[in-house]
Amino acid sequence: MTPLHFISSSAFIISIMGLSFNRAHMISTLICLESMMLSLFIMTSMWLSQQQMSSFTIAPMLLLAFSACEAAMGLSLLVASSRTHGSNQLKNLNLLQC
Repeated sequence: MTPLHFISSSAFIISIMGLSFNRAHMISTLICLESMMLSLFIMTSMWLSQQQMSSFTIAPMLLLAFSACEAAMGLSLLVASSRTHGSNQLKNLNLLQC
């Protein structure tokens, strides 16, 4: 395992731990999700460059596009929830309420 593989896999694990342990605010949850997606992008790019597969080079770009869509959706949910509930704390959100 190269140091770059170790760093990217440890970044993914740290972001999963941050997601599971630090769920007080919605913005910290979104940042953890974004770091997970970016570490997956780096790992996919490294894997494709090592395998020298030219037919699957679009896969990291699709992952990055989905990551951007996820970030836009998360930020719009953050704005909508802070407008309706007054804060971005996750404990104030009640999913059973319409």
